[in-house]
Amino acid sequence: MNRPLLLATAAALSLAACNQPAGNTAAPDASSTATAPAPSASAAVQDYAAKAAASDMLEIQTSEAALKRSSNADVKAFAQMMVQDHTKSSNDLKAALSGAGLNVTLPTALPADMQQKVEDLNEVDAGAFDKSYMDLQVDAHQTALDLHRGYANGGDNAQLKALAATIAAKVQEHHTQATTLRDNLK
Repeated sequence: MNRPLLLATAAALSLAACNQPAGNTAAPDASSTATAPAPSASAAVQDYAAKAAASDMLEIQTSEAALKRSSNADVKAFAQMMVQDHTKSSNDLKAALSGAGLNVTLPTALPADMQQKVEDLNEVDAGAFDKSYMDLQVDAHQTALDLHRGYANGGDNAQLKALAATIAAKVQEHHTQATTLRDNLK
């Protein structure tokens, strides 16, 4: 810090101290100068949030593979919708956690079992890709539906319960579409 600025800062602090009532030697109230730390999230919130985030990542990564590898227009349209909708639900989850003042660290990588599903899908030959992708989508959406419905019905945070119910409705639509599309593949 340069000398004139240091002197000006010291002078300002001295003047501020002169304006304190006599005998007031207490430190400033910490609540007025610092924000309170975010409350820690319950184990149920942390578990739900981590699983929901991982579910979205699985849907996005496998759907990005489908966008590259599928030649079926319906499969590609479904995959594009998955990328958009699951990106939105991830963003909604982050916003709900923040809005509830909950400090939860979401995973940035898939758990090993889900990562293996992505790798297995990427190794499927071109002729079997669409069916494999749609089978995975049906299964993944059933798992996600169970997760979101479970938290919506028994979760311990009202804001996240409402989000889980909203996401469950969308996941039910996806599951129905995925099942129909899979069953109509030749």
